[in-house]
Amino acid sequence: MKTPLIEAKNITKKVNSPEGVLSIVNDITLSVDKGQTVAIVGPSGSGKTTLLAILAGLDLPTSGSVSLCGHEITSMGEDARATIRGDNVGFVFQSFHLLPKLSALDNVMLPLEIQGEHDAQNKATRALSRVGLEARIKHLPKQLSGGEKQRVAIARAFVGTPTVLFADEPTGNLDNASSKTLGDLLFAMNQESGTTLILVTHDIHLAEQCQTVYQIHEGRIR
Repeated sequence: MKTPLIEAKNITKKVNSPEGVLSIVNDITLSVDKGQTVAIVGPSGSGKTTLLAILAGLDLPTSGSVSLCGHEITSMGEDARATIRGDNVGFVFQSFHLLPKLSALDNVMLPLEIQGEHDAQNKATRALSRVGLEARIKHLPKQLSGGEKQRVAIARAFVGTPTVLFADEPTGNLDNASSKTLGDLLFAMNQESGTTLILVTHDIHLAEQCQTVYQIHEGRIR
C-alpha cells in the first residue's frame, strides 16, 4: 500500500471569539496521493482556507495530525515546518504576494536564491518565459496587470519544482477571461511538472478540472 503524500487525521481548529469558542474546521480526515489534483470548495466562511493552511503547515490544528511529504508536521515548531515547506511546497495566493520593490524576475528568483541555487537567474527567466512574460521580466508588480501578477506568482511557485502546490483562490482577483486563461496555465504547468495540486476555489471551471473535489460546509467535509 502506497503512503499518501498528505494525510490529515481528525483535524479540528477552534478559535476564541466574543461569541465564545468557534469551530472553524471540524474533525476532518482526508488523504492526497502523489500527483493527485484536489479542489476544496464551499461557501465563504466554511473553513476552506483554514483547512488549506493546516495541510500546508502554515497553521496548526487544535487537535488531530497532519503528515506532509512523510513528515508529521503538527508536532513540529514553526522553524521545522518552514524547512519542510521550503524543500517541498509551492504557493499561489489570491492576492499574489509579490514583493513590490522587486522586478518580476527578482520575485521569481527569490525562492531559488534562498535555497542557494547557483543558476537562479536562468531558471527564473525560463519560468517567466513559460508563462508568457519574457518581455516583462524587468517590470515591477505595479507595472503589471492582475493577470500578469498572477503569472509571475505561478512562475515563482513552479520554479523550484515543488512536490506539492497549494493554491488559495488563484483566480479570485481576475476577470472571467483572465481566470480561464490562468486556470488552464496552472493545470498545464502542474501536469508538466507532475506536481500534486491542492486548491481552494469558488471557480467551478477550476474545480471541475481536478480529480477529486471536497465540498466543505460549516467546517465539515460532505
